[in-house]
Formats: sequence, structure tokens, C-alpha cells
Amino acid sequence: MSNLPIFDVAGSALRAQSVRLNTIASNLSNADSVASTPEAVYKPLEPVFQARVLGGDGSLTAVHVKQITQSEAAPLKRYEPGHPLADGEGYVYAPDVDPVAQMVNLISASRGYQAGVEMLNTAKELALATLTMGR
Repeated sequence: MSNLPIFDVAGSALRAQSVRLNTIASNLSNADSVASTPEAVYKPLEPVFQARVLGGDGSLTAVHVKQITQSEAAPLKRYEPGHPLADGEGYVYAPDVDPVAQMVNLISASRGYQAGVEMLNTAKELALATLTMGR
């Protein structure tokens, strides 16, 4: 990592939000997928974040993705007897993905990522200003 901890904090925030954006994209792209059994249905993903103290004094805290979990929500059962994946009773199973909630999370993650970029830009500008002070 770098010698300036603020870059570590901002970098960890960018990595975390990037994982969050990727899981949301995966959930949205699979929202309309169906399967012939409940076990074969796409399970929505959710990252789990954990704080990590940087340095010995605890004044800076970074974030990292502890794990990515799969939803335990029951799949949605839809009666579509003409569908090629329908089971013997005419049902297909879809993941329980709420596109509206996913879009809200997408906006939040996008803004969090933008805030991390701004933090990096500000830290870079301050570091450059510090270096040019003696000129």
C-alpha cells in the first residue's frame, strides 16, 4: 500500500463500491431469468462489508469486502405452462430480485464510488500543494 493512509482508505472504498456495483449488475441481469426447479434459480448476491483499522492508533478505518453472500429468499413460482423450462405442473421459478430496490442500491453505490474518486483527487491535490510549498 502507499505511504499516505488516506489513499488506502479511498482505495478500499473504491474497491468495496466496485464489488457492490458488480453484484448489483449481476442481480439486475439475472432478474428475468427462470429455471425449471427452485434449486436451479439464480440467487441474488449481496456483498458484506467489514471495517478494518489502518495503523496502530485507530484514527483511520478502511473497508473491505468480507464475503459475498447469496440470498436465501425463496424463488418466485410462476405458472407458465407453455414455457420450455416449465416443470411437470407448468411452473417456472424466478429469482426474488426487486429491480427498483436494485436500482436504488445502484445509485447509492455509484455515488459512493464518486465520493471515493473525489476523496482521491482531493488528497492528490493536497499532496501536490504540499510538495510545491517550498518553491
